[in-house]
Amino acid sequence: MYPLIRNRRLRASESIRRLIRETTLTPDDFLVPLFVTEGKGIKEEIPSMPNYFRLSLDNLEKEVKELWKMGLCSVLLFVKVEDKLKDNKGTEALNPNGLMQRAIKTVKNACPQMLVMTDVALDPFSSYGHDGIVAEGMILNDESAEVLAEMSVSHAKAGADFVAPSDMMDGRILTIREALEDEGFTNTGIMAYSAKYASAFYGPFRDALDSAPVDIANVPKDKKTYQMDYANRYEAIRETQLDIDEGADIVMVKPGLCYLDIVREIRNDVDVPVAVYQVSGEYAMVKAAAEKGWLDHDAVMLEQLTAIKRAGANIIASYFAKDFIRTLG
Repeated sequence: MYPLIRNRRLRASESIRRLIRETTLTPDDFLVPLFVTEGKGIKEEIPSMPNYFRLSLDNLEKEVKELWKMGLCSVLLFVKVEDKLKDNKGTEALNPNGLMQRAIKTVKNACPQMLVMTDVALDPFSSYGHDGIVAEGMILNDESAEVLAEMSVSHAKAGADFVAPSDMMDGRILTIREALEDEGFTNTGIMAYSAKYASAFYGPFRDALDSAPVDIANVPKDKKTYQMDYANRYEAIRETQLDIDEGADIVMVKPGLCYLDIVREIRNDVDVPVAVYQVSGEYAMVKAAAEKGWLDHDAVMLEQLTAIKRAGANIIASYFAKDFIRTLG
């Protein structure tokens, strides 16, 4: 006698599958990363990130208006800084008329309701390509955190809703939170890159911003002394809880797909929103394989995005956001 319970009854048609689906994606799930560059009329495709662009401020304005019309309501800003403005202390990051500060104002003027988050780290501004100040072959923690706090205040003054420190310096969340409070920015939020791993998936992003570590004497050749060892799991929970204790409003796991076990561990352990960054290498692999005809672009994209949300992500920072909207018809 066949069993009375047949699970396949609940898979028999697309309608029943949709009706009982446990995990669904909507435009509200997405945080859209945007790359900003100096100049005018620039929409420059990033070679290692097909169909993704560096935008001058005039095209940034057009882009955020388009995103808003598509139902995407949150952006994460990154800037490509000219080499002549880079130094070891991130001096340009504190320029009130710097590219990031002007980008924030551009977005807010174009679309006041758009939620603006900003990258807080020294690597786009560093002559050495590191997230902190370099001295005698080391990345200085406390001195770097102080600069990151000043940078965060500068972004808040320009109109940022959230600052997003991506540097992995110890104690920087508390330093930033105290600086924001001291300057009266009590409502400016912090999205902490809490479990950011030293991953090989960041290559295309570093191409986009020209922010890879330089290979010269007395400068660390990688970021492994501050980004996490990808072999570690429990360390991620410890890092995340420390950030929450220091004042983080949102915590992030980065990268995405290879770290979904970490996402679930953190989601089970904390009560604040959890973000996941589906990074440039993850995007580039899908694009490249799809161009070769080796896989179905939209099917793989949707499977990956759904897996990230299923693992526990409340927010997905993804270069696929507009591609996802397109699949909605």
